[in-house]
Amino acid sequence: MTRMTTTSPALAERVRPHFPALQRTIRDLPVAYFDGPGGTQVPQSVADAVSGYLLHTNANDGWAYRSSIETTAALDAARAKAAAFLGAATPEAVLFGANMTTLTFHIARAFGRSLVPGDEILVTELDHHADIDPWRALERDYGAVVKFVPLLDSKPQLDLQAYERLLSPRTRLVAVGLSSNAFGTINPVARMASAARAHGALVFVDAVHAAAHGVLDVGALGADMLAFSAYKVYGPHVGVAYVREDLLERLDFPKLAPQRATGHKRGESGTLHHEGIVGTAAALDFLAGLSDGAAEDPRGRLAATMHRAASEEDAVFRGLLEGLRALPHVTLYEPPAGVPRHPTISFSIAGWDAAEVSQRLSDEHALFVSHGDFYATTAVGKIAPETLAHSGVVRAGVGLYSTAAEAARLVAALDSLAR
Repeated sequence: MTRMTTTSPALAERVRPHFPALQRTIRDLPVAYFDGPGGTQVPQSVADAVSGYLLHTNANDGWAYRSSIETTAALDAARAKAAAFLGAATPEAVLFGANMTTLTFHIARAFGRSLVPGDEILVTELDHHADIDPWRALERDYGAVVKFVPLLDSKPQLDLQAYERLLSPRTRLVAVGLSSNAFGTINPVARMASAARAHGALVFVDAVHAAAHGVLDVGALGADMLAFSAYKVYGPHVGVAYVREDLLERLDFPKLAPQRATGHKRGESGTLHHEGIVGTAAALDFLAGLSDGAAEDPRGRLAATMHRAASEEDAVFRGLLEGLRALPHVTLYEPPAGVPRHPTISFSIAGWDAAEVSQRLSDEHALFVSHGDFYATTAVGKIAPETLAHSGVVRAGVGLYSTAAEAARLVAALDSLAR
């Protein structure tokens, strides 16, 4: 087996003391978390912000007493920080919700009210079903026609020529993931958005998997709408969405009559998850604080951190891939060479059920990886159909706190299983 380097990126070593979960051990081994594509761990500052809000500021917003005023200010501050993270021109374009899936259903319902039978929506075979099924529901409810952008040669890569052929004057919306949560493939969203705009269509971007691994910029992507989940970016279980401001005015969001009359929370309904939103702001503060004063504005600080994190994660991931490719009986499911990717890999081991691999790695080696199809059911079924009888594929992802030594541990443990 190829010998791997165990030199750790500086940023990972710097942040690790801030994550209490990294102190967990199994059989006296420190737990290594490769399950970030399903949800990252949180720094202490995020937990402190959540508990601090609940213990000292807990209230509904919009009233004139102190804790309510403080709650309103905290929500406004979080909205501004999320806008900086997304590159949005105004905080008013940011929506909060339970999670990306719920927000996408909510946005899709509002969008659907403007459709007429025969209007077309494009989704992709590579995506998580949270960016497929909310739009497919509009077939039943409003007579829309949903078409799939296919994979190219049954690989984790979109057929862009087929995509351009599917676009038509009837196309009202294109829904595409910025990167695949199962295979890491980065899609050329800006190019796809430009083609969609030429046909008068809107673009919705699922950035859940991408948000932790680079700089989001709704303008550069050409996104009219975009959503991600804070719990994939070192925060609590909260969904965050961007909807272009003029669309917020036009889309017919379901909401209570009193809300509709006042224009309150234009794209949101009901009481929000205040403590989770405060925790989301704390997660973004944590990331911005890692920039070492590289910029004065919040957007610049966040971008500096995410650029550096992406580079250092890539170094760990390259070592992981090198080790995995050298293992006998391990099959990797990855995009073709030269296709950009985020640091996530899915694989299988001959003769092993994916759930058993995950459990053995956890119980015997203190290594946490996920298994299944990760709601990218269509993609996994086409790319790795042989795994579906064995609990799907095994998935490992590299994050901000991942080290080369942990990657080497994972490769060694898989080598032991494979043999």
